[in-house]
Amino acid sequence: MNNAIYPCVWCNNNSAELAEFYVSVFPDTKIIDENPFVVRLAMSGQRLMLLNGSDLFRPNPSISLMYLTSLESEVEQIYAKLIETGTALMPLDKYPFSPMYGWVEDQFGVSWQLYTGKEEDIIQKIVPTLMFVNHNNGKAAEAVDFYTSLFPDAESRGLLRYSGEEGETTGNIQHGEFLINHYLLMIMDSSWPHAFNFTEGVSLVVECDSQQEIDSYWSGLISGGGEESMCGWLKDRYGVRWQIVPSTIDKLIARSPGVMEEMMKMRKLDIRRLQQAAEQD
Repeated sequence: MNNAIYPCVWCNNNSAELAEFYVSVFPDTKIIDENPFVVRLAMSGQRLMLLNGSDLFRPNPSISLMYLTSLESEVEQIYAKLIETGTALMPLDKYPFSPMYGWVEDQFGVSWQLYTGKEEDIIQKIVPTLMFVNHNNGKAAEAVDFYTSLFPDAESRGLLRYSGEEGETTGNIQHGEFLINHYLLMIMDSSWPHAFNFTEGVSLVVECDSQQEIDSYWSGLISGGGEESMCGWLKDRYGVRWQIVPSTIDKLIARSPGVMEEMMKMRKLDIRRLQQAAEQD
């Protein structure tokens, strides 16, 4: 399992509240790191970052978190806790693709797809799932090719296309899976009108061991119409937000407040400059 890539949820300065809620809802979940900027959770050994931002951005269903289990009772228990203060996007029920499934938006706006499947098919417990809507609709297959071309140990694990009988555009992606650097992502198109697109509300963090790795992902992900942002953030050609950061970033920030100050001056992060800032105090 690759923990160098993981989702990040933008919080309205209430990451500790989200963390406590998720610990109470999901089995085998604990807080592994907490500071004024972020809280990190380990959920079944996988990482989820909760970022203290502001009320500028909110999560939405364009990136949901698919929770996979072989136990119908586990899906039922988690759904019951989430729906108490959440909203059903697809009610808990039996579906042709899963004996027990529900899609729920929790009280913080984070979308969870709870899926029951065969144990031997589950290679990752929590899978970020990208939904291509509005101007992105129909580009999911193209996006799989784009992402798998940028990362090592990447491959498409199969694309299921709409037949047209579902009320969707024939040939668009109903469900797809792909790996980037051994990390599993899912993807789909939706032709229905939606009042949301990709935002900073949920982003994907990529930790890098070298400046060369940062440079490669940065240039690749902004190619073809992406945009640079601040502090290691970028927007790719589809609007998906990524954070490209050194794997040592937490240790550097912990060593000196000057690291965060230096980081705020950068777009693409420079490991050498961050290390120099850490050594000044």
